[in-house]
Amino acid sequence: MGSACFITQKATREILLGVTNMCAECYSEIKIGDIIHYDRIEYRYLCKICEENIRIEMNENSENVEEEGAMLF
Repeated sequence: MGSACFITQKATREILLGVTNMCAECYSEIKIGDIIHYDRIEYRYLCKICEENIRIEMNENSENVEEEGAMLF
């Protein structure tokens, strides 16, 4: 599952050697073939658990506009 904030991909040898082999949030080891998530806001790679936790936190912190006729722009 992707979103505007995260790019989901499979960890490759090139990513692990060139960028990181650890989750930037919890520092768990990322192995070749693991599903990883690139955080486009903070510019970091995350494991599945951390991506899910951050996504939940982002959703909880978002505000709903419920006024009739309310517009963002």
